[in-house]
Amino acid sequence: MIEVTGLSKRYGPKLAVDDLTFQVRPGIVTGFLGPNGAGKSTTMRMMLDLDRPTAGAVRIDGRRYTDLKDPLTHVGALLDAKALHGGRSAYHHLLCLAQSNGIPASRVGEVLDTVGLTAVAKKRSKGFSLGMGQRLGIAGALLGDPQILMFDEPVNGLDPEGIHWIRNLMKSLASQGRTVFVSSHLMSEMALTADHLVVIGQGRLLADTSMADFIRTNSRSYVRLRSPQQERLRDVLHQAGITAVTAGNGTLEVDGAGSEQLGELAARHQLVLHELSPQQASLEEAFMQLTAGSVEYHAHTEPASPASGPGWGAPRTDSGASEDRGSTGGGN
Repeated sequence: MIEVTGLSKRYGPKLAVDDLTFQVRPGIVTGFLGPNGAGKSTTMRMMLDLDRPTAGAVRIDGRRYTDLKDPLTHVGALLDAKALHGGRSAYHHLLCLAQSNGIPASRVGEVLDTVGLTAVAKKRSKGFSLGMGQRLGIAGALLGDPQILMFDEPVNGLDPEGIHWIRNLMKSLASQGRTVFVSSHLMSEMALTADHLVVIGQGRLLADTSMADFIRTNSRSYVRLRSPQQERLRDVLHQAGITAVTAGNGTLEVDGAGSEQLGELAARHQLVLHELSPQQASLEEAFMQLTAGSVEYHAHTEPASPASGPGWGAPRTDSGASEDRGSTGGGN
């Protein structure tokens, strides 16, 4: 289990992470979401003691990461797939990690096979594509057979087969009782992978809840009805105390009543229905609804004219700051 308590990080005047408290429990995949600049990467770095918190603490099974003996056997992490020596082969990169953490050399071949890199094990990693680098980073995370795994944007650069593979891998690891914590901007993929969500915005905790509750709480659910007897259907609904709103394509939208209730009501009045479909927002829609006030960088649909700004299509932000946050130390 990962326990985050009162975690804060300040870079000069910039508060990148603001008093975060949450737990990442074993047996489920926990998704870590937030807009660009929300503080996700900074938080994950503090979990691994790569950055020192301004306040608060992180405990890995009750201990700080730096107090763990042979840490790769406790926590496996992929934060930056490019963080490796390009002159080393995939095999020797993993062998160095294994030797520094008391892991048998035989484990190197096992994880290379797991991630599908056996055929290029002796090739230098500097020639790897982004997707191959991601697979090597995942192999490094799996190397110590840890009970806790952390992945920051693990599907970057992967093809559809690779995305399907990493999704099933994370779900399989969680089903074994391991703690799996994953950050991603791909909402459609997160919706298929995560069981629980931790959502932050501008460094503050916005939600810590199950996937189903998150979508239900932050979106509108309704039932869509379409009938060739629309006016009569509307009258029947009105008589039953149900409000229907006219939508496009000759449909009605009903809030506060289930599809079963509406179908039975139509059947009792011998009304023909061409459509009776419950509608639930996607994770992306619910996420956009919750984080609308926490987005730091806003794109604009109308490009600036060459005469009105520093350059054609130059990025704009509400604060006028550059999108390169390296000077403040902030991250995703």
